[in-house]
Amino acid sequence: MASYMDMVTVLMCLFIVLFAISSVDQSKYEALKHSLAEGFGTAEEGPQTAPAAVVEAEEAKDEPTDLQALRQHLEQALEQQGMGQAVDLRMDPDGLTVRLVGSETYFETNSDQLTARARKVLGAVGPELAAAGRELSIEGHADYRSTSAPYETNWDLSAARAVTVLRHLVERNGVPAPEISATGFGDAQPLTDGTDSKSLGLNRRVDIVVLAGNSEGTGNSEKAGDTEKTGDTEKTGDAQDTAGASGGTGDTHDAQAAEHK
Repeated sequence: MASYMDMVTVLMCLFIVLFAISSVDQSKYEALKHSLAEGFGTAEEGPQTAPAAVVEAEEAKDEPTDLQALRQHLEQALEQQGMGQAVDLRMDPDGLTVRLVGSETYFETNSDQLTARARKVLGAVGPELAAAGRELSIEGHADYRSTSAPYETNWDLSAARAVTVLRHLVERNGVPAPEISATGFGDAQPLTDGTDSKSLGLNRRVDIVVLAGNSEGTGNSEKAGDTEKTGDTEKTGDAQDTAGASGGTGDTHDAQAAEHK
């Protein structure tokens, strides 16, 4: 008799379960699943993290596509202004870099004042950068030669030029101030180790880095052979006069004059 009653009880429980799941209620189903899991000692010990990982992977997958689209918009804007060869556009781990190469093309010698050419270039790319809604890092660079007053070092000159580009993008093109920053790298991040006029021109530059995700601007130290386009460069240097000394050896470089005639 006892075995018969146990069987009837089990059958009753089975039919109750079948009835309960005949019309699936998600909350009830989850409650039942956890209850059965606890009963059989297989309860889940923590939340599943796979869905979050999948979301992050999808966002990372979309990142290059967004930057590539922005790159195309910048190229079109520059072409419309006849400035298609004025800058280098390249993708790197930091994001999309808009490289203004050859400081004399964009700034007067030993000055942080933008030339008319520089204002035209920034006028073309500025609206696209503002509309992108991404964080921007403006990175100023100089060649190895010494500066003259009012800039005591290449750090000061490169930082001043980066800030000038930043102010133009914020004040003229509407880039939100919280989304942009400026950094001066002096001559610490050269693109090339050469000392000829072309190499010096490549090292005198301002990079506008459209940051990818949560990247932080760290400067770009790729060699010149990796660039995809080459902007205009001039032969004149950052400094008006220079007499450098290397490593305390007493060896001096020949004085160089960069005064425009």
